Amino acid sequence: MKEKRLEILGLIPARGGSKGIPGKNLRILGGRSLVARAVESGLKSLRLARLILSTDSEAIAEEGRRAGAEVPFLRPADLAKDETPTAPVIVHALKWLEENEGTRPDILVLLQPTAPLRQARHIDEALDLLVSSGARSVVSVTPVPGHYHPSWQFSIRDGTLFPFLETGKVPPRRQDLPPTYTRNGAIYAAWAETWFTGTMGYGSGCVPYVMRPEESVNIDSPEDLELAEFLLLSKKVERGS
Repeated sequence: MKEKRLEILGLIPARGGSKGIPGKNLRILGGRSLVARAVESGLKSLRLARLILSTDSEAIAEEGRRAGAEVPFLRPADLAKDETPTAPVIVHALKWLEENEGTRPDILVLLQPTAPLRQARHIDEALDLLVSSGARSVVSVTPVPGHYHPSWQFSIRDGTLFPFLETGKVPPRRQDLPPTYTRNGAIYAAWAETWFTGTMGYGSGCVPYVMRPEESVNIDSPEDLELAEFLLLSKKVERGS
């Protein structure tokens, strides 16, 4: 019997508001908006069956449609606030599809526009990892540079410098530091049931997908945009998706 093809949905969350950079999701990088770059990477993926944009903004919705994404609904205002977590936005999209189309994907992968150097191959490799590993979820990460390593961080209390981890020991050499990683915001992939039950989590069942630092710029400030533009111009990352 032929194995059933998994239905994989790409979801791009892009609300209209932004404190750090006004109109952030429509800002231009390498000749294309952050939203358009997210759409293009999703459309070039070989694993996605469908790509949907979730937004509360008509302008972002139109930009997404021009780039080729589906925009079957506008996100409610109460799910587009500064303090709104991502999980309810994902559940809203899944419930909308069930209630209005009678469909539910097997897997949903979140593709944030604020990670514009993500490529289609990253999406496909992360999804392959999710399926082959039997994991509950896959999260993209990048190595933490040695000078930002938690073992080399300090806190100041009453004017005195203390090791942040309070172990009393600070490794003297970078080579002695165990590798650590940070989320880069590029890819969050999980089975639909995992999103519904709120068990995305970390630890057992969550597998890392490691990306290079130069592919992992997360746009949160004007300086991040400048860095991403520099990396594109210097050809340290691919210009296309």
